[in-house]
Formats: sequence, C-alpha cells, structure tokens
Amino acid sequence: MKHRRHSEPRQELTRAELEVMQILWRKEKAFVSDILDEMAEPKPAYNTVSTIVRILEKKGVVSYEAFGKSHRYYPLISREEYTQTLMQNVVGNFFDHSVTQMFSFLAERENLSTREIEEIVAIAKQAIESKK
Repeated sequence: MKHRRHSEPRQELTRAELEVMQILWRKEKAFVSDILDEMAEPKPAYNTVSTIVRILEKKGVVSYEAFGKSHRYYPLISREEYTQTLMQNVVGNFFDHSVTQMFSFLAERENLSTREIEEIVAIAKQAIESKK
C-alpha cells in the first residue's frame, strides 16, 4: 500500500480536481467508479475521472490502496488543510498578507448584510477573547 503525507498541496487544484476531492473528502475512500457515481450530470467519461485522480496523486493530495488492478483512492490532505492553504495564498497574493484588507474588500464589494457583518464582528471578538 502506498502512503505519503503532505501538509499542503504543491499547487492550487483545478475546478475538476476540486470536484473529485470534494467527493473523496465526503466518502473518505473511493474507487474511480464510486467517484463517477457521485458526480453531477453530465458525467465525465470514466477515463477522465481516472486521469484526474492520477493527477491528484502526482500533486501529492491523494494516494491509493491497490486491490489487484483496481485502486481505491483516499485524500492525503483534509478539506480544512486545503482551505487554509488556499486562503493563505489568496490573502498573500491579493491582499498583501492582510486579512484586514481582504475584509475591507469584501465589505465594500460584496454588499455584506448587516447580519453578516455582525457575525464577522462576533467571530473577531471571540478570537480576541481566546488570545487573552
């Protein structure tokens, strides 16, 4: 059985790769046919999904258990780890490593509701309290 552990993906995942990862995160382990069964219509070809999974393996975010010629794939990185890395990249690349700048951008351009802003303030207050 192959097993590698990476703390973060080497590169951002494409939309198709992320769709496969969402299924693997939900199912925890799956054969290509299981992944295909979970995909929305119009479903891609079996070989397309197989290729995506092999790319994910090369990127170090998926590994597999071999059962003869069949492989059952599983994620090497959690959804939370990927999200954290992705968000750090967004904040770093677009907001000069400033969460404050990112929030300002979202507040100005996304038309956040009063309720959403109040929720963000509550989260910020909770974070302040936990750091005391």
